[in-house]
Amino acid sequence: MRTRNPRRPPEYYMRMALRMARQCPGLPYPNPWVGCVIVRDGRVVGKGFHHGAGTNHAEVEALKDAGPRARGATLYVTLEPCCHHGRTPPCTEAILKAGVREVVYAIKDPNPRVAGKSNRLLQRRGLRVQGGVCSAEAAALNEMYVKFQSTGMPFVTAKVATSLDGKIATRTGQSKWITDKEARRRARLLRAEHQAVLVGINTVLSDDPHLGPRTRSTAEPWRIVLDSRLRTPVGCQVVKSGKCIVACTTSASAANKARLERAGVRVLSFRGKRVPLRALLKRLAKEEIISLMVEGGGETLGSFFDVHLVDRVCWFLSPIILGSSRSRVAVAGIGASRLNQATRLHPATIEPVGNSWLITGRTPSPAARHFA
Repeated sequence: MRTRNPRRPPEYYMRMALRMARQCPGLPYPNPWVGCVIVRDGRVVGKGFHHGAGTNHAEVEALKDAGPRARGATLYVTLEPCCHHGRTPPCTEAILKAGVREVVYAIKDPNPRVAGKSNRLLQRRGLRVQGGVCSAEAAALNEMYVKFQSTGMPFVTAKVATSLDGKIATRTGQSKWITDKEARRRARLLRAEHQAVLVGINTVLSDDPHLGPRTRSTAEPWRIVLDSRLRTPVGCQVVKSGKCIVACTTSASAANKARLERAGVRVLSFRGKRVPLRALLKRLAKEEIISLMVEGGGETLGSFFDVHLVDRVCWFLSPIILGSSRSRVAVAGIGASRLNQATRLHPATIEPVGNSWLITGRTPSPAARHFA
């Protein structure tokens, strides 16, 4: 006699869907990471995940996998299904057409075009709908997408590598290498989580950094340079990458702008004496760049902290002491005049990486509030 499969709690299937979401081979941005599992009579009959912008959403992939077995089933998905026409048709239409009986999702989609509308639509059509299953895990998975949809701004990670005394270079400017190979490898993996990497012009002029993941299997990020006067050399590595954006002011030389554009650089101009960071981030968001890693130098990092644009800090701390008041500090800018103005990371974790430590924490930013 055939036995029925045991019924498991919703969290079991949602965690399976969360694992599916991470199977996307590259960054799905500007879309979210989404996984979907379809269950009927305690048996998983369909699985799917979103492969990136312009491809089928996870729900459609799972419904195709399930076929007619989706009728009367429960669909578990890590994000509220979409109900609008974008690059692809609404997932709610596919769910209704397949005859799904119940939809369970982890978090509400912060996209204003969805944001609870799908929940209400499906309930009006007679489906049982439940939200909030494994919500903390799902929100953490999509923290960059949540920040982008909630604020219209990219998610910003500040990545720093310093000596124990907080220095990024000696008093003579030597900086290679403060951290060991394992820490630098981990830093490149962090780069691969972002669509763009940003540095200031002084870092380009002094270090000529590559700013890429250096692995063929990983997509190249945009290199963004803050360069008010357009001093970026056309022969530097960020320009040669073929994916370089230089942000300058309108007072910059027209000849220098033309020179960089001939080299394939996208030049973004802003009014003022310095590039306004908030305006720059809004411009990048319009270009569907929703994740950005800021790598330095000290003045650049300090300016991001001064205007409270950092969401996450990844700080590599090496067991080396450089000394000297003339050594370059990791975070400059205006800084805090009182301790109650200091940027505090919460929650914060620390882990060994090679011969260094990696301290990771969230700031009191709009994105961080989703994890409070």
